[in-house]
Amino acid sequence: MNGQPLTGRTPDATAAPLRLGTRRSALAMAQSGMVAREVTRVTGRPVELVEITTYGDTSREALAQIGGTGVFVSALRDALLEGRIDFAVHSLKDLPTAEPEGLLLAAVPQREDSRDALVAREGLALGELVEKLAGAGRPARIGTGSPRRMAQLNAWARANGAQLETVAIRGNVDTRIGFVTSGELDAVVLATAGLNRLGRSAEITDHLDPKLMIPAPGQGALAVECTTTNSGLAAALSALDHAPTRVAVAAERALLAALEAGCSAPVAALAGWNHQTELRLEGVVGTPDGAALLKMSAHGPIVLDETAERQAAALGRALAARLLDAGAAALMGERAR
Repeated sequence: MNGQPLTGRTPDATAAPLRLGTRRSALAMAQSGMVAREVTRVTGRPVELVEITTYGDTSREALAQIGGTGVFVSALRDALLEGRIDFAVHSLKDLPTAEPEGLLLAAVPQREDSRDALVAREGLALGELVEKLAGAGRPARIGTGSPRRMAQLNAWARANGAQLETVAIRGNVDTRIGFVTSGELDAVVLATAGLNRLGRSAEITDHLDPKLMIPAPGQGALAVECTTTNSGLAAALSALDHAPTRVAVAAERALLAALEAGCSAPVAALAGWNHQTELRLEGVVGTPDGAALLKMSAHGPIVLDETAERQAAALGRALAARLLDAGAAALMGERAR
């Protein structure tokens, strides 16, 4: 975790362990393990990981085809509501924007690096890769499962006259990087945060600047959920919360909700602080082929108090309204046709 140091409590070996629900993937287990250690530190209670398989883990279809939103979350939320686990950890970008009945977002820990990362053959950066393969007379083949990444990569290629082909892929981190090491693809794009949490940051060959590639709403952040009836646990988990991160992602997710888009839509959003007194939000909507890309920003003063999330959400909705006025709905409609 990247938050402020927390005062630890001596673990109570006699206490019943708290049950933390997690997906089975290596990344989910790593993320949940990090949170588990912090929860033990704060509460003194041991934490056991309860592995749960979600529909998104078992389906081999593209995320856009199976709905994207919620496919990695629903099974964990069911387990919470049924009392099989005490709390759950999600990648925040996977959470549907609608508030679930009976559940509470107890903590949003400090965000990891939100940028996207390139893992490419021969340790090449994006520009180097494209230039080298252009010299060989072919486009760079870059894999990603995200329409958002496709839209921005293809728009960059069009703007720079670069030869680039985006290839839709699925799978865990090992599978995706394996496409590169096997020579099937020249590069893949992954979240920097995930590679960092897996201890695989050395495999990154290029960090994609947000000027080229704005991340998914909530990328790099985690969400810790419990039931609304477990007020004692909710209060304990709140010690993991990082207010600047929670407020920033509130703006990003409000934009996504106002666009009525899911986590698999070609929508990007990133909010950042200026001295924790002003929030700046950037939003992007495009078509996966990069032929059309809308990029806009908004900013406003926000004080980190009890009204901050509402103010951030209002900023997100206002930017979404501007994007819709500029034709964002038609671009997302083109994706569906």
